[in-house]
Amino acid sequence: MVHPERFIETLNQNGVTFFTGVPDSLLKEFCLGLSSLPAAQHVTAANEGAAVALATGHYLATGDPALVYLQNSGLGNAVNPLVSLADPAVYGIPMLLMIGWRGEPNVVDEPQHTRQGAITPTLLDTLGIPYRVLPQEDDSVAHKAVEHMLSIAREERRPTALLVRKGTFFMCETAHDRKDAASMTREEALKKVIEFVGTEHVVATTGMLSRELFELREQYNGSHERDFLTVGSMGHASSIALGIALARPGNPVWCLDGDGAVLMHLGSLATIGKNAPKNFRHVVFNNQAHDSVGGHLTAADGADFVAIAKAVGYPTALFAANQKELMDALVVIKHSMGPSFLEIRIRRGARDGLGRPTKTPRESADAFRMSFE
Repeated sequence: MVHPERFIETLNQNGVTFFTGVPDSLLKEFCLGLSSLPAAQHVTAANEGAAVALATGHYLATGDPALVYLQNSGLGNAVNPLVSLADPAVYGIPMLLMIGWRGEPNVVDEPQHTRQGAITPTLLDTLGIPYRVLPQEDDSVAHKAVEHMLSIAREERRPTALLVRKGTFFMCETAHDRKDAASMTREEALKKVIEFVGTEHVVATTGMLSRELFELREQYNGSHERDFLTVGSMGHASSIALGIALARPGNPVWCLDGDGAVLMHLGSLATIGKNAPKNFRHVVFNNQAHDSVGGHLTAADGADFVAIAKAVGYPTALFAANQKELMDALVVIKHSMGPSFLEIRIRRGARDGLGRPTKTPRESADAFRMSFE
């Protein structure tokens, strides 16, 4: 296995002093190793395409390649700037991509990663990005792989990549130092929201929230058929919910979102505000972290989601930081003409033993669709 701190030191020694990306569970130990770096050296990007652009800006200002970290599902967000900006046929921007290989063939993983894992090497070949799998044997072999891929990036003026398998890095000793003073857990807040939702339709964002929603329904013998659990496509739950709300104006639709997901495609809020579906209720659970992939911090502590929602056309936008505020706000948004918005401040983390949905994504989608008939 590879020590994250020594790996970062090797990158520094090879001229890589700027890091940016979107966290991934396979890279969480490496990302924790970056958490002590100053802001000028490490930026958690809103999405993977933005991270490629940040790396481009760093190269233009310094002449040095940056490292961009991402899950392989995030390659979809990065394709445009990789081929229309960084490619050697365009600007020729050297950078090193470090990609968590979820869904690697013959490795058990969640269904949303299966297809992406199978096509990841082929996709990199199609994009013209040289790559190799980061060796897991020891630090020295891994460090040689870094040096090799960086030499190609510099000599050929192109992005190169390292694919990272599960269990590659040792646990890092560095911990996040941002205090978490929120009073509610996500599950506590979600339980209150679901009491107000009742039998109305729900679109839940990817990650822990969807898992908690599924288990809460099981715990209270509720039906799953009106819940759409967005197990992949991070950041797109609100657009899925908007599509439903516009097609079914007589059905209230609740989008249960996360701060990292909202930030990833923040422009979707403006689209919702402009189209102004009266049956749309948007609830953002904000713990200022990418909770499902290691708890790495987002930029949500510097974002006023309520002000943003109001600015782009949500007639009602509220904030809740405790259970009384939450209950009062839920009464308001449930009975307001939409689109209405509620930000709930919650603690980071989830309870031990949290399960996963037992229905397949297709079963869930079919049941949800049939619930309108």
